[in-house]
Amino acid sequence: MIEPTIKLRIEPEIKPGIEPEIEQILEQVLLGKDISVAAGVSLLQAKSERDREAIRQTADTLRLRQVGDTVSYVLNRNINYTNICEQHCSFCAFRRDADQAGAYWVDWSGILEKATEAAALGATEVCMQGGLNPEAKINGTSLAYYCKLVETIKAASPDLHVHAFSPQEIQFIAREDHLSLEQVLKALQTAGVDSLPGTAAEVLDDSVRKILCPEKTTAAEWLEIVGLAHKVGLPTTSTMLSGHIETIEQQMLHLDLLRQLQMRSHAAGYRGITEFILLPFVGQEAPKPLRRRVGRDQPVLADALLLTAVARIFLGNWIVNHQPSWVKLGLDGATEALRWGCNDIGGILMEEHITSMAGAVGGTCQSEADLVGAIASLNRPARQRDTLYGTISAKTSIPHSRHSHRHTATASPHPLA
Repeated sequence: MIEPTIKLRIEPEIKPGIEPEIEQILEQVLLGKDISVAAGVSLLQAKSERDREAIRQTADTLRLRQVGDTVSYVLNRNINYTNICEQHCSFCAFRRDADQAGAYWVDWSGILEKATEAAALGATEVCMQGGLNPEAKINGTSLAYYCKLVETIKAASPDLHVHAFSPQEIQFIAREDHLSLEQVLKALQTAGVDSLPGTAAEVLDDSVRKILCPEKTTAAEWLEIVGLAHKVGLPTTSTMLSGHIETIEQQMLHLDLLRQLQMRSHAAGYRGITEFILLPFVGQEAPKPLRRRVGRDQPVLADALLLTAVARIFLGNWIVNHQPSWVKLGLDGATEALRWGCNDIGGILMEEHITSMAGAVGGTCQSEADLVGAIASLNRPARQRDTLYGTISAKTSIPHSRHSHRHTATASPHPLA
């Protein structure tokens, strides 16, 4: 176990210029202590290059202690099965009404084809999320439709890990079918869902959510659904949409709610949250009111990196795996985030529509070689993992280029036919 001290990490070159309060916080961090929300706010207020570098070095040291030097990645396929959605989030450039130009709904043959291709190319995971489409029913029930989505993936390959359906989708199914949240989770688990993405969290503060996503779950509802998923045996990820209208205090309260949830899940003996992913806001194609309010189109990398480091410092004792979003930051930005506390660079995705339709510059897919090359540029070893950070025994490379291999959604007005 490497046990560097604050003296070794930030003296003598950096320490003389560090604010005393930040120095004291970082000393406590490197003693293995959890910091308070107020301390996290102080770190996010750091302005000087010396202070930020000290925070970066501390986050990097914690990353090394908690998970080692190896950077992991996953071979996966993302399927955004429809963009038809009843909700109107102020940041979303993805959603469409059913009769609107650009609306799509992938039919069953399209889902099967995408999953079959993913399995043939060596992917170990299919991630599925989509719009909330009230017409997506089989025999009058939403749950039957969502179960068939999962069963179609498993029909392509029973070995594919199905990482699917945000807490928002779980609530939607329960509402449509007049079921309890736990009934929905258990049914999806029986159908083959293996874990849930912790998306739709945005910022877990209802004053922010009333502006960003007034029709979505409340913060308490999101936490309840994720906690129930842990209870029934479904691990989840966790996320934060950052860099829009939220304050740094609200960012820290969001991280605190995640930490408290993880502490409860661990106390109950559940696996809980497997990773934290920071999702910086991309506003280039977002609806104009929010875009004007935020005042920029692309993430501010420096802000995202500082928040990445503080997230490691605040959450790392409880959520050890941290991942940047190459879709939002670009591969270069995500690679830099590996120096700010991240230990995972995500997946190849094969296709991605939600963020790319918002105007992100990172692209819709990466090759395995691109991810491994990015990791190698930092002189750190790379490791293919599965969704739950287990080891992949049989290595299969995917001959997949982010430039040459492009996917479009298969549209069908009647996907249940």
